[in-house]
Amino acid sequence: MLITASQFAILGVSAFALTGLLTWPVRALAIRLGAMDAPNLARKTQAEPVPYLGGVAIALGITITVFAAVFVGKGTSSNTEQIQDLAFTIMLPALILGAMGLFDDLRSLSPWPRLILQIIVGTLAAFLIVENGTTGTPFGSSTLNTAVTIFWIVGICNSINFFDNLDGAAAGAVAIAALGVFVIAFDRGQELIGALSIVTAGATIGFLMWNKSPAKIYMGDAGALFLGIIISVATIRLNPGIEPTWKSLTIPVILLAVPLLDTCVAVFSRIARRVSPLTGGKDHLSHRLVRAGLSRRLAAVSLWSASGVCAIVAIAIYMYPDSFGTLLISIFAAGWLAALVLFLRTPSQD
Repeated sequence: MLITASQFAILGVSAFALTGLLTWPVRALAIRLGAMDAPNLARKTQAEPVPYLGGVAIALGITITVFAAVFVGKGTSSNTEQIQDLAFTIMLPALILGAMGLFDDLRSLSPWPRLILQIIVGTLAAFLIVENGTTGTPFGSSTLNTAVTIFWIVGICNSINFFDNLDGAAAGAVAIAALGVFVIAFDRGQELIGALSIVTAGATIGFLMWNKSPAKIYMGDAGALFLGIIISVATIRLNPGIEPTWKSLTIPVILLAVPLLDTCVAVFSRIARRVSPLTGGKDHLSHRLVRAGLSRRLAAVSLWSASGVCAIVAIAIYMYPDSFGTLLISIFAAGWLAALVLFLRTPSQD
C-alpha cells in the first residue's frame, strides 16, 4: 500500500469536513437529550450550559475516514494485515474507551472504575503492539516495552482528559501533535501512522471550528479518551530512527509536552494541598493563565502556540539529531522544568 502526498492531503481534508459536518447533528442530539455541561460547579468556567457529546463526532469522523481509506485500497494480503493491525491495536481500544467516556458523560462514573478500565485496555493494546513488533523505539526487552507502553497509553489518556478544561485547548494540542507525528512518519515511510495522524489532525481541526472559544460543544470524556488512545499509540509506534535511542524516545514526550505539563502542574499542586489528584479543580495551566490576566481565548492561543513550539522542536531533533539534537533536548528540558516551577508558583485557586 503506497500513499502519495496528495492522498494524505485528501485524507486530512476528508476527516476535517466529515467531523465538522457531523458535529452539527451531534450537538443537536446532545441538546435534545439534555447532555449539557452546566456551570453548576466551582471549577466550571463557562457562563451558559454547553452540550458535551462532541467526542461522538470526533470518533465517527476518524473511524469512518480511516476504514474507508483502508478498504478503498487494493485487497492484497499486506492490506489485510494493515486492517487487522489498525483495528486491534488502535481503533478498537480507542472505541472501547470512547464508549466508556460516553457512558461517563451521560451517567457519570467514579474515577477508579474509569482508571481501572483504562489500565485494562492499555494493557491489551500494549501486548498487541509489543507482540506484533510495532513499538517505534523498543528497549530490547519485551517486558520493559510492555510496561512503558501501558504507562504511556494510560498516562496520555489522562493527560488529554485533564487538558480538556478550556475551549479548544485539548483539540488544538492533539491536532498539533498529530501533525508533528505525520511529518516524521511521512518522511520515514510509516504509512499507517502517517495516515492515522493526518486523519486525526483533520478531524480535531474540524471539531475545533465548533469547540474554539466561545465553545458551542465540548468533546467530553468520550472525545478525550478516544483521542488519548489514538495519539498515545501513534506516538509510541512512531519510529524516528535516530541514534542513540534516547534521542528517539524524547520525540513523543516533546510532542505532547504541553498536556503532560498541565497534568504535572495539576497533580503536584493537588498533592501539595493534600487533595486527591483525581479530583477536578481550577488549577490547570489554562486557569492559571486566566488568573494571570489572559482572556480565555488568549489562554487557548498561548497553549496552542506552546504546542506548536514543541512540535517544531521535535521535528528539528528528528532532522538534525547529530548537530543540534542534544542541545535542543537540553534547552527544551530546562525550559519545561522552568515552566513547571513557574506555574506551580502561580495561585492554584481563585
